[in-house]
Amino acid sequence: MSRARLTPTAQDRARLAKAFPQVFAPSLLQRALTLGAITLLVLLALYAMWRLEFSFARIGSGIRQLWLFVTLMVPPDPGTQLNLYIHALGETLSIAFLGTFCGALLALPMGFIAARNVVPNLVIHMAMRRFMDVLRGVDRLIWALIFVTVVGLGPFAGILAIATASAGIFAKLFSEAIEATDRKAVEGILSTGGSAVDAVRFGLLPQVMPVLTSQVLYIFESNSRQSTIVGIVGAGGLGLHLVEQIRVLEWQKVSFLILMMLVMVAVIDFISSRLRFAIIGRKEVV
Repeated sequence: MSRARLTPTAQDRARLAKAFPQVFAPSLLQRALTLGAITLLVLLALYAMWRLEFSFARIGSGIRQLWLFVTLMVPPDPGTQLNLYIHALGETLSIAFLGTFCGALLALPMGFIAARNVVPNLVIHMAMRRFMDVLRGVDRLIWALIFVTVVGLGPFAGILAIATASAGIFAKLFSEAIEATDRKAVEGILSTGGSAVDAVRFGLLPQVMPVLTSQVLYIFESNSRQSTIVGIVGAGGLGLHLVEQIRVLEWQKVSFLILMMLVMVAVIDFISSRLRFAIIGRKEVV
């Protein structure tokens, strides 16, 4: 077919094929490597399923059992414990809010220390990075088990667990946002006689604050779900009542508690999304 008869799409494809022949006509070695990698992944997945006793028959029976539980959950009914559950919902929100707030406060100085463009000392930088790895490398549920043992049952243990895990996550996000800032504002402040503190306060913070605020809102969404999970191990909130009702097979109350969790997460997601878009819009205007 002559070039004049080619459609625009075909012309574009021909031009790209000429510019990148390794993509449109890979060599035999590239094809063999790709096929080998796919085959290896499939074999690894099959081996893992065999070692972990993956069973489609058990999935089928589990689905039938799940359907039985769903029928027992309808209709959702709190019984005489509605006020208790509303109080537990407030505890869950408080755990998420205070844990996120305290974690963000702890992470702010850690983020500046871990940022290469703020603290160039390699030893301090690496030590802070590894400390952050420890905080976020341990799941919130594990932190909750630790703090329940340390401070006892109740929402205080949940707040400490959420704050500890969130501090490690926030510190990593904050440090990366700080490292991505423009150095011109900092250099301008330093060149006019400003101190390093002034450079951070007036050169870095105004640039990263909208990003940090958006990240805090996003992690708060996640913590609102996680605060229910940590309650299962005795850290207060809805999770504590949820595991109790499952233990005594009160499935209508279980479904009511799950419905409360879903509504809570949906409302928090809606509000935080609105706030994030407002922050991003204000940043673009500025």
